[in-house]
Parts: sequence; structure tokens; C-alpha cells
Amino acid sequence: MRTAQSIFSKHPSQRGFTLVELMVGLVLGLLTVLVISQVLALAEGKKRTITMGSDAQVNGALSLFTLQRDVQMAGYGAAASPDALGCTVTGKYDASGASVVFPLAPVVITNGTSTDTNAPDTITVLQGRTTNFSAPMVLKEDHPQSSNYFEVTSSFGAVVGNMMIAVPKVQGSGLACTLFSVTNNTASPATTLGPTRVPHAATAASKWNQNSIFPTSGYASGSYLLNMGSMVYRTYSISSANSLQMAELSPVNGVVTDPPLELYPQIVNLQAMYGKDTNGDGVVDTYDNVTPTTNAGWLQVLAIRIAVVARSNQYEKENVTASAPQWDVGANATITGATTCHGASKCISLKVSHVPEWEHYRFKVYDTIVPLRNVLWNS
Repeated sequence: MRTAQSIFSKHPSQRGFTLVELMVGLVLGLLTVLVISQVLALAEGKKRTITMGSDAQVNGALSLFTLQRDVQMAGYGAAASPDALGCTVTGKYDASGASVVFPLAPVVITNGTSTDTNAPDTITVLQGRTTNFSAPMVLKEDHPQSSNYFEVTSSFGAVVGNMMIAVPKVQGSGLACTLFSVTNNTASPATTLGPTRVPHAATAASKWNQNSIFPTSGYASGSYLLNMGSMVYRTYSISSANSLQMAELSPVNGVVTDPPLELYPQIVNLQAMYGKDTNGDGVVDTYDNVTPTTNAGWLQVLAIRIAVVARSNQYEKENVTASAPQWDVGANATITGATTCHGASKCISLKVSHVPEWEHYRFKVYDTIVPLRNVLWNS
């Protein structure tokens, strides 16, 4: 018979771990967990960087596409008569409201701020939208300031509610352009829209027709009307929250979008330049951000060059950006402020230092050149 001691005795291989063995195993386990955690953290960081970089690419590409699409259509209706470019346009929604004043130009670039020219630019686009062909309508008789209709050679394309711009035959002091809308009141022949008559009588339903903003001397025979249809007047800029934003003047109520509509986030800079033909050969010779002030100056503008800077939303612990992103404008571009970089190319530094802790973020530049086709076709 086996004794109790023999029953409960164990073979040496069946004995438990010693304290030293347990501590060694625990240390090895902790080291393994530490290595795995570091690998996972690194992989997750790389994943976030790639994901956020992809988001930045989408925002940058969409921002550039939106700007390019609007600039391509800029000037339709407004550039139908090249000698009207640069004319100062005045409009007034109602008698009590403030006047709207802007130059008759497809695209106007406002360069940075008065204290920092490297700050983001503002791009304003003017374009007409009509269901019919937009052609100038020539006045066949004088239009006094008090008159509520224009007599034209043909009102083809004129529709009730269309926004139009009256352009004087000879521009000069006291002779500027005026914004108004087309009306139709069949109660009187003078206020009825017809083949040779374009009325613009102010009513409760139709604003923008304040005779007080027309030139005191009126418009002489030979002046003309530009049909802008449902006119588009938009301004693109960068918000304080680093987003591409858009504000638009509404032809319906005369109000500018406030606050502006935010389109795409993480856009930290917007720069634009005029492409100018300085020798009249139809080819852009130089790019600059000097806004023309004369008709001759506006006729030189054939293209707009745009760059947007998109930022990844991923904050990196280490500094990943040592200097401002460079806008590579090519080797042959004549651009004010460009310096040599990347071999023979020329570059412009794009400011991002206004972004807090900008060194810890990644940036990418998107750029394009947009020909002003409506200006080219009508030149």
C-alpha cells in the first residue's frame, strides 16, 4: 500500500515555476508588448499621415477645379465688346440700399493685404448666364436719365429679369456703366418689352432700376447694352479657419452671402496672377498681380494663373516642413518675384507661417493656368 507522502509527491518535471522564472517571463512578455505597441503606433501614425494626406489632395484638387471652372466662364456677356472692359459699373438694388460698384472685368485679383502682400489673395469672377446668345444691343436713340426704357436696334435675347449693363458710347468723366434689370409691363407701350425696346422700370417685384445712378447726361445713341442674364458675381478667398470660401452677390435680393459659404477645408493659401500679352501678338508674355486700371490694360489680360496650398490635418510630432512651399512656375515664365530653383525652374514662396505650428504639418501646392476664352474669342 502507498503512503500519503508517496501519493502527493511529484516528479521533478511536474513542479511549478520558481519566482525567478516568473519574473523573467513577465519581463519578456512586457518587452514583447512594448515592441508590438510601438509597431502598431508607428503603423497607425503612418496610416493617419497617408489618410490625411489623401484628404488634403482631394481638398486641393477640388478647390482648384472649382476656381478653374468659374474662371473659364468668366467674362461671358461682359467681354462681348472689348472696348467696355475696365468700365466702372454701378448698380443699386433699391433706393434705400447702398450702391454696388465693380469694374467690368472677367476676373479681378486683390493681392493679399495692405500690410502683407504674401497673405492669401482674393479672386472675384464676373460672368453672364443666359439661355440665349448674349450679344450687345446698340441704342438707336438717346436715353435720358429719367427714361424707363432703352430703344435699341434689336432686343434679341432680352428676357424679363435679365441683368444688363449699359455702356456709354464714349467713356469718360461722368459717363460710366450702369447695372439694371429688364422689366415688362404691358399696361403701357413704353414699358412693354418688344423687338426694339428694353424697359427697366422700378417696381416692387423688380429692383435694380434706380434712375438716379444713371449718368446725368444719359446715354447717347450708339451706346449699347450687355446682356448678363442671371449675372454671377462671386468672390473666392481664404477664411480665418483655413478654408476656401465663396461669397456671391444675389441678383434676386441684392445681398452678398454673409457669412461666406465655406467650400473646402484645410486650404491655407490662394495666390493668383494675370497673364498679360504686352506686345499684342496674342501670346502671354508675363505674369504679375498688378490689376489694370485702363481699357488698354484689361485688353492685355488673356489668362489667369492660380495656385492653392492644401494642408494635411495630421499634426506630426517632429518638424516635417522646414520652409515655405515653393510654387514652381517653370523656366520660361516671366513672373515678378520668382527666383531660380529646381535647376533652371523659377519658384515663388507661398506663405504658410500664418498657420499655428506650421512646421508640424505637410503642405502641397496645386496650380493651373486658365485662358480667358471669352476674352480671346471676342478680342
